[in-house]
Amino acid sequence: MISVYHLKPKFQALLMPILRFLYKFGITANMITILSILLSLATGIYLFIFPGYWALIIMPIALLLRMALNALDGMMARNYQMQSKKGEVLNEVGDVFSDFVMFYPLGVLFMLKPLLLVFFLMLSILNEFAGILGKAISGVRRYEGPMGKSDRALVVGLSCIFLSIFSEQKWIMNYVFVVVVLLLLLSTFIRVKKSIKLE
Repeated sequence: MISVYHLKPKFQALLMPILRFLYKFGITANMITILSILLSLATGIYLFIFPGYWALIIMPIALLLRMALNALDGMMARNYQMQSKKGEVLNEVGDVFSDFVMFYPLGVLFMLKPLLLVFFLMLSILNEFAGILGKAISGVRRYEGPMGKSDRALVVGLSCIFLSIFSEQKWIMNYVFVVVVLLLLLSTFIRVKKSIKLE
């Protein structure tokens, strides 16, 4: 299944110099995870208070930074033996929290219908839960599907760029997110199915 997640190895390779720099100055994996959560919270608050033109510019930048930090914390943990149960819990809970606080303001920013926003947020959380459930059932964290965390970030980022140029076309976003919701359902189904199959 096509997903931005498949580009992760190349993205991580680009981040290696930054990883070595951070390690040299004593930065830990959990510190990077916390920074990612704080970035998401600050972005969500800004978007909620100021859902205007600059929010459309800030969101893609914040999403890219968050993706980089999410990649760096995992790389730091694996490469420098910083893996821990505390770090894993912080990472998983932080991802769900960050998704919620960053994407909740999309209701105003993209003029999404309330029910559509609820489905998007709920299924985003359920999709991550399905991935974690895979590890609980089969010992393998599931990342499959066409609308995982990275895919959602890409769609939202590109939508922001589109609306920053064509601000009068916000009505299109409701149709875009209907497709996103359907793909989230498919992604969640795939993750659950693969987890059960490997049981």
